[in-house]
Amino acid sequence: MSAMDAFDQNPSEKAETSELKRMIAVEQQKAQFQAQVHHFTDVCWDKCVDSPGSKLDYRTETCLVNCVERFIDTTLAITNRFTQIVQKGAH
Repeated sequence: MSAMDAFDQNPSEKAETSELKRMIAVEQQKAQFQAQVHHFTDVCWDKCVDSPGSKLDYRTETCLVNCVERFIDTTLAITNRFTQIVQKGAH
């Protein structure tokens, strides 16, 4: 859609376009979250699981929990740091 098209839209069409953009953004966030989950699943699986069995032993379960928690902690720390940088740049 060009800039001129935006002027040609009535308020109802503008609202629909805005809602569609919001829905696309939400779906992109969901896809990004799923990609992250798949990534840390792969990383933690490779790190913690020696040989898959019918049940996780205590060591493997503990390793997986710690791996996922560290991955989440790291992701949050990086996200917070980027937020701080962006906020400092906005001032």
